[in-house]
Amino acid sequence: MEAVLVLNADLGPLHRVSLRHAIRMLCRRVAVVHESEPHIRIGVFPRPKVLRLVSYVVTCWRYTKGPAWSRGGVLRRDGNRCAYCGGEAFTIDHILPSSRGGKNTWLNTVAACGGCNQRKGDRTPAEADMRLRFQPKAPSWYAIAKR
Repeated sequence: MEAVLVLNADLGPLHRVSLRHAIRMLCRRVAVVHESEPHIRIGVFPRPKVLRLVSYVVTCWRYTKGPAWSRGGVLRRDGNRCAYCGGEAFTIDHILPSSRGGKNTWLNTVAACGGCNQRKGDRTPAEADMRLRFQPKAPSWYAIAKR
């Protein structure tokens, strides 16, 4: 799925939407094309890469502690790369397994490929003799929006 970045009226990043949603926003005239693919059109609209909202949307909630944890957010944060081998990741792995009290938090979950996730099983990375390629951290709103 091709994603389109949505900017606020002040050019601050808000989020990403599907191409279909982006076209609906253009039809409703709540956004305009800020950047597009050259020579590619969808009906009367150029194929958008970036949209800019016509009206400013107040985003005071963005200055709170950050985005809530989600499976898609973990995959996006890690760039769909396995935290153990660097391969393409489709699943998430709990560093401290759920069965041992590990929660769904930004610091306890990483993206993992199916092989590494299965190999690690219900153990910690140290017990499974598997090293993390990076330490997980909680992303900012900006980091989630730009990916």
